[in-house]
Amino acid sequence: MAPRSSKTTACSVEDARARLRVALAYLEVSDLILDERQHTEFLTVATGLAVLAGIAASDCICGIRLGQIHRGQSHQGAADLLATAVPDGAKLASTLRRLLDLKDASHYGVKFISGRSASDAVRWARTLVERAEHEAQR
Repeated sequence: MAPRSSKTTACSVEDARARLRVALAYLEVSDLILDERQHTEFLTVATGLAVLAGIAASDCICGIRLGQIHRGQSHQGAADLLATAVPDGAKLASTLRRLLDLKDASHYGVKFISGRSASDAVRWARTLVERAEHEAQR
């Protein structure tokens, strides 16, 4: 089990599964937007939702495996915690970090996200959400 710090909070399996449901919803809406709207503002929104899906999926994995989730200003801490949660955590954390690299631009930026970046973000989020689904079935 990962060491407990002030930047984590306890998370039950039930809470982790709730985070999975949120991740699935973010991913579904992100997919819909990506499929239906190729305007740059919609690509940015799809990316932002993909980032949120990845964060929620990471919470699910960590909640189930570690009984805790990251709670801090920097989501990079969530990636660090994810790296410790499962044997392939470093790979999953790398995927989450790629998503997090798009967070500021998709949530707060004034420049729009490209179609390629939006597609990548949704794909990366799907990887994390699918893994979270697997963990939730354990």
